[in-house]
Amino acid sequence: MSDWYPPPSRPLAVEDGLRARSTRGAIGQTWWSERFVEVLEDIGLGNRLQRGRAYARKGQVISLDVDAGSVTARVQGSRARPYRVRIGSTAFGKLEWAKLERTLADSAWYTAKLLAGEMPEDIEDVFTGLGLSLFPTTAGDLSMDCSCPDWEVPCKHLAAAFYLLAEAFDDDPFTILAWRGRERADLLANLAAARTAGPPAADHAEQNGTPLADCLDTFFVKQAEIPATSVASTASTALLDQLPPVDVAVRGRALTDLLRPAYQALRREPADRS
Repeated sequence: MSDWYPPPSRPLAVEDGLRARSTRGAIGQTWWSERFVEVLEDIGLGNRLQRGRAYARKGQVISLDVDAGSVTARVQGSRARPYRVRIGSTAFGKLEWAKLERTLADSAWYTAKLLAGEMPEDIEDVFTGLGLSLFPTTAGDLSMDCSCPDWEVPCKHLAAAFYLLAEAFDDDPFTILAWRGRERADLLANLAAARTAGPPAADHAEQNGTPLADCLDTFFVKQAEIPATSVASTASTALLDQLPPVDVAVRGRALTDLLRPAYQALRREPADRS
């Protein structure tokens, strides 16, 4: 019986690959990237993340793209064709983001931080308060796929993409929000609009008018004569003229032309039939 095993495969070298800046120790220099890696390790991805860390530092990741709900990457392994990697997460919808932006805009602290390009350290509380999560909290929050033959999930190729994603969060914290469905430009524009639009029109009227306490004695007094109005007179065939084009003809005549005499006759009838 032979104890021989084939040597471990070595990944093919990549020119100009995406190389992690960290050369040793933990990857992630800001609280948000550290939080992301911490969550991944807490949900049981630690061993494979260690193998992926070496891939990330060696520059085996060829490309990494972040879109709403999806991170895609190409990672070079031992085979000639790079592996296709995808990491999926839930992107929040318009209604959820409208609530988030309203809450963020109501706080001058959050707005100032975000407009300055910084991620508030307690921004997770805003998401949690609305029943949402900024970061994935369980393995079930992520969908992971790689075209490599390794049946383990995550494989080292997925893990390498995770680490490069963490450093992308270091470079631009808004990448986290883009992954959750809101691009930086859209978020900042919505926050600025919410902060400058002021109260609704009804609130403007209340603020500009006389305070209620100063007019209680005349509140129920008629302020001016109410002009008498009457219903405007319209042609009896006006309804026909408002109809969209009706592609129906009877003996070569349009349906609306056939109905017009009937409408005109109704107009000529006396209102009182008693």
